[in-house]
Amino acid sequence: MNMSRIVINDKNRFGKPVIDGTRITVEEVIGAIAGGMTFDEIEAEYGISKEEIKFALEYAVEILSEEKIGILKSIK
Repeated sequence: MNMSRIVINDKNRFGKPVIDGTRITVEEVIGAIAGGMTFDEIEAEYGISKEEIKFALEYAVEILSEEKIGILKSIK
């Protein structure tokens, strides 16, 4: 995984992980996908590449793989 493409800086977006060279957070990318946007739509909307979208997804997987996951109430 290329973690160097995801950066955290307290002075940028309140310290949330962002795609390097942008102000686009990993959270925004995941939210866009969860909302039904395609990679092409995300590229057009946020000005990032498919490769950068994949970096964001890989980062999220890495973070979640280290978390203890509990059962959440259903989100409606």
